Amino acid sequence: MSSRPQPNTRDADGLEAAVDQAIAACGGDMRSPIRALIVANEFLESEVSELMKAVSHAYARGRFHTYSG
Repeated sequence: MSSRPQPNTRDADGLEAAVDQAIAACGGDMRSPIRALIVANEFLESEVSELMKAVSHAYARGRFHTYSG
């Protein structure tokens, strides 16, 4: 047996509905929603990278203190 949790049926149905909606919004063209998701993912990756740099910089300057218990 796989150790991965099985997706909730309701969540899977919602995901399928969202996929259908995205394809319908693009007039049935499957490439357009894929392209949009890739662009959105690249944007989010760059945002995460910038936030990680900001937190690392602030931590190095002593703006964040570790919990010492």
